[in-house]
Amino acid sequence: MLEGIEVLYHSSIKVNKGKTIYFDPFKIAQNYHDADIIFLTHDHYDHYSENDIDKVIKEDTVIIAPEELLTKLLRRGYKKDYIITVDPEETDMVEGIRFETIPAYNVDKQFHPKENGWVGYIVELNGIRYYIAGDTDITEENKKVKCDVAFVPVGGTYTMDFKEAAYLINEIKPKIAVPIHYGSVVGTKQDATDFARLIHPEIKCEILMKE
Repeated sequence: MLEGIEVLYHSSIKVNKGKTIYFDPFKIAQNYHDADIIFLTHDHYDHYSENDIDKVIKEDTVIIAPEELLTKLLRRGYKKDYIITVDPEETDMVEGIRFETIPAYNVDKQFHPKENGWVGYIVELNGIRYYIAGDTDITEENKKVKCDVAFVPVGGTYTMDFKEAAYLINEIKPKIAVPIHYGSVVGTKQDATDFARLIHPEIKCEILMKE
């Protein structure tokens, strides 16, 4: 299920499964210009980085982003015809791939207000449902997520910490859980290790971040 998937840095994920897909490209090492699709969760600098989008975008790359980001994307010069804006709790298709948007927000912090309309995504690839949570706490919406693989923030401060993330994973019971959002901007490698320790034994935890 994780073949062709990399956690590049922080919350930046690259998927090579027929299409080349990036989620929140950040700290991209060089100019690849290989993205078929870019999913953006929200506009914080460690998730919406125009310099890094520029390194992966090509002529016909489709960008999926919350409505709030449209003005910034157009101002940067990205083509309107290749931008799909989304609201929370939608289902759509892009390049033959079905995806859903899951609200991503804080419940006891001010960093990610629900009213901003920021999102995580469930993307279906080859019959497998991948949930990329975005920056979020445990919410009523994400406790109902049905997925096979879940990428969840564990670094705390701005999102769930490792204990909360483990609780969510044990609730939604994916086959595989992957910790993200730690090790640079916030959180440490120990958060990923502690998260893995708290996961139910029947759920496999894979730590994919190399740094």
